Amino acid sequence: MAESDLAEFLRSLIADVQATADAEGTTTPEAFTRRVLEDLEQAGVVSNTFTAYHKMHGHEVHGYGIGESGESLDLFVTDYQLEPLEAKLTKAQAATFFKRLLVFVARCRDGLRQHIDQSFDVYDMCVAVEKALGEVQRIRLFLLSDRVCSVTEVPASDFGGLPVTHEVWDLARLHRHATSGALGEPIVVPFTPPLPCVSVPSPEEDHSVVLAVIPGGLLAELYAEYGTRLLELNVRSFLQTRGAVNRGIRETLLNAPGRFLAYNNGITATASKVDFITGPAGQPSISRVHGLQIVNGGQTTASLHYAASRDKADLSHVTVQMKLTEVAPDRLAEIVPKISEYSNTQNRVTQVDFSSNHEYHVEVQRITRSLWAPAVDGSGQETHWFYERARGQYADELAKARTPARQRHFKMLNPTRQKFTKTDLAKFVHSWNQLPYYVSRGGQKNFVEFMINLDKAPPQVDVQYCQRVIAMGVLFKAVDRIAAFHKAGSLKSMITTYTVARLSLATDRCVDLDRVWREQGISPVLEAAVNDLCPRVMAAVTTPLDGNHVGEWAKKAACWDAVSRVLWKVPRALTVELSKQPLDEAALAGGAGGEESAGEEVALIAAEEWYAIEQWAKETRNLEPWQRQLAHIVGRRLELEQKIAEAQAIQALHARSEALSLGFTPDP
Repeated sequence: MAESDLAEFLRSLIADVQATADAEGTTTPEAFTRRVLEDLEQAGVVSNTFTAYHKMHGHEVHGYGIGESGESLDLFVTDYQLEPLEAKLTKAQAATFFKRLLVFVARCRDGLRQHIDQSFDVYDMCVAVEKALGEVQRIRLFLLSDRVCSVTEVPASDFGGLPVTHEVWDLARLHRHATSGALGEPIVVPFTPPLPCVSVPSPEEDHSVVLAVIPGGLLAELYAEYGTRLLELNVRSFLQTRGAVNRGIRETLLNAPGRFLAYNNGITATASKVDFITGPAGQPSISRVHGLQIVNGGQTTASLHYAASRDKADLSHVTVQMKLTEVAPDRLAEIVPKISEYSNTQNRVTQVDFSSNHEYHVEVQRITRSLWAPAVDGSGQETHWFYERARGQYADELAKARTPARQRHFKMLNPTRQKFTKTDLAKFVHSWNQLPYYVSRGGQKNFVEFMINLDKAPPQVDVQYCQRVIAMGVLFKAVDRIAAFHKAGSLKSMITTYTVARLSLATDRCVDLDRVWREQGISPVLEAAVNDLCPRVMAAVTTPLDGNHVGEWAKKAACWDAVSRVLWKVPRALTVELSKQPLDEAALAGGAGGEESAGEEVALIAAEEWYAIEQWAKETRNLEPWQRQLAHIVGRRLELEQKIAEAQAIQALHARSEALSLGFTPDP
């Protein structure tokens, strides 16, 4: 990589971090940490992350997280330097950072929380780490740095019987990640011993196909290590891994593992490169796969992992058939989505493409690139809100402006503070549509739910739609600054989404988004109202019921139920500013099309079936308590011929779908 490219990436990174720190009233190390964690979460490397800084003699930590499947404890430490190019991060320094993280883990195990005020974010972190040590199967340590590190790989270690891995995300790796054009770093899998295969000749030069049988245990291990990163190019990957283990797959694994190959359809995978060796008998075998992606068979893969980890199933006799297609790197974006789409069409599951090429995101980008935001600073200079539908687009466009003068001009028209991503958009819309518990589950999980809702009822994406979505973003950012003023700390993102949702509920979605767009900000009256509302919401979010950790509590619908009951009336001055009619929820979150709404779909299901789901859930404990209660509420409202709110209907349909996948059988 050219040093000039790295230096330019660093300048852009530092400018972005500084702008974020200034806007949010936080420190640059914290802004850098959040920026990197958001990127890693979007790439599927981490999930459920929280920032919380604590440093004492011998230990230092900047944040933590619990892995996607709840099996790994992730801890983060940040090295942020004002002059990062002056000196490299040495091997010894990296080792010291990792040692400090492990000391922190040890002190949490030994009761560090007892010496920390319960009102501090660090207390929640210590409680979460102490609890996780008795539940997880591995610890992952991450060093995040804006310097170039002289070492990229650190040997694994051990802590109290738990394997410990070390990951260095330095400037060079962050640059590769940002400019790779892929969702994450390619997954490289060596096969030891090599995997025998059958090669199928192809008349096309851009791909080739091999057939093989892969050990089930190995597939489970791959999912344990990489999670949904294995499924990034699967149009149904997130749908397939949302629920518990598929009942049929689980029964086969537990009761007839030797028949798994006969019963299961196997997986379809792709790779950018496959390394082969020839065995003694002349048979080809796969020695290594580069850029592995499972594009069909996500349910099989996840089920193998969960059966091994949760049910302690013996997978030694389980094998899975695999069709592996090697695709030329320059044709990946064209061919792989088609392989994924066509290989998934045999199942009656809504196909949702979570990639950047989804027509919704393409259309939002097309409109926003030519949409001028009003000039409100007196300069007369209109600007764009830059929608980054694919990671790195902003940096790519900036790089095209080769001279410093042209880059300054680009930034003037496309300010960094007005850049927003797919996950940002989903966060803005779901907060407005009173789904803050989805937002609190993290950018990637919230985005998945957004796409599911969008697929049910796609909106008419036009200029007004884009203006209003951006206005939601302006509102969200304004509330975020107010939450920072009220010292929301590492819980700020949760306080912000719940405050926006509570405001939306109290005003019946009548905040004048068109005015927010015209003024590119919120009025003094609205700001005063949010200032009054925010601490009330914060008190409810930071007071979990049933002993939940705050971070986990905010992810539950029960938290929203508590916040929705917070006593607060819309001030008279704000009432004057509200729109006369509430903005149509469907038109803003997917629903302007002519397809049947979720509420209409729910109404087609008899009330008796919803009561049956409730009873089944009580007996089996397979659904969350709030899902069980929701089934009862829906059944009752149908009996009384009352309307079901669209957001509630969507949740109810998800709960019913999950119940059906777990064995619930409706009465004929």
